[in-house]
Amino acid sequence: MKYRKLGETDIDVSVVTFGAWAIGGWLWGGQDEADAIDAIHTALDAGITSFDTAAVYGFGRSEELLGKVLAGRRDRVRIFTKYGLRWDRPGEGTLRFDTRDNEGNPVSVMRNARPDSVIEECERSLKRLNTDYIDLYQCHWPDPTTPIEDTMGAIAKLIEQGKVRASGVSNYTVEQMERAHAVVPLAASQPPFSMVNRKAERDVIPWCIEHHVGVVPYSPLQRGLLTGKITEDYEFGEGDHRADNPYFRPENVRAVNAFLDQIEPIAERHNATLAQLVIAWTIARPGITSPLVGARNRKQARENAAAADIELSEKETSRINELLSCVELEKAG
Repeated sequence: MKYRKLGETDIDVSVVTFGAWAIGGWLWGGQDEADAIDAIHTALDAGITSFDTAAVYGFGRSEELLGKVLAGRRDRVRIFTKYGLRWDRPGEGTLRFDTRDNEGNPVSVMRNARPDSVIEECERSLKRLNTDYIDLYQCHWPDPTTPIEDTMGAIAKLIEQGKVRASGVSNYTVEQMERAHAVVPLAASQPPFSMVNRKAERDVIPWCIEHHVGVVPYSPLQRGLLTGKITEDYEFGEGDHRADNPYFRPENVRAVNAFLDQIEPIAERHNATLAQLVIAWTIARPGITSPLVGARNRKQARENAAAADIELSEKETSRINELLSCVELEKAG
């Protein structure tokens, strides 16, 4: 495993970060707890030290699982979590979406980054994570009802109190990052980014490079699409959000799988899976610090960690990029 500094902080992170959305069960069709715990232990044993979660993942469940496993190894891990999506303060903020929790109850998830809400969320996350500090605390989505400066003022207080080590944002535009950075220096930005969703390379990642801000992108495997395991007639389980995601339309799955077939010989030369090849390509992109990669069981966690050891040649990278430039997806955003 390799390690990098997060922005200009002294926080060192593994080049593969364990993405803990799926282990919360919510929007992924459930999750077996024993498998989730095995995945976390396996990631740790393989050298992964950075773990990314959010309060809203499983409505606290993901944080609780991480807290359960990581408590005894807190000194060697880096915990990233997020705030700003509330399901428990109705009427505050802006509606993000309506959904159902893990028990099937209707829930309204609100964008809420008001200072008092941020402080309250932090205390609750600390308790669930079984820790007294968070390494990277990130605003999950900007809240249009709250000035960014007010939100970051709350983060500054949490840093001063020692409850947060560094500030981060997710899904922020460049203009929003600039406003946040002017109040509290950002350690990292978390945009969506993958081989088939490279919008962040237009502005967010260049801005981060210029300002020495780390980039911890989410969905580098495009929620499983880039693993090669999704077929045109793939049937997602009940509650799996991917069933309605444009990237998983049959025509897009067909186009992506044709591309994956073309780069499979490169994966084979490295004795790697397609997913490992995609992760390795992502790690090597300019500006990327550590992509977030989800794992729901021991096997996935082990394979994700091993991707950090793959060294692509310049010729291989050029070939991948050449083939990638020909991939066209229909209305995938």
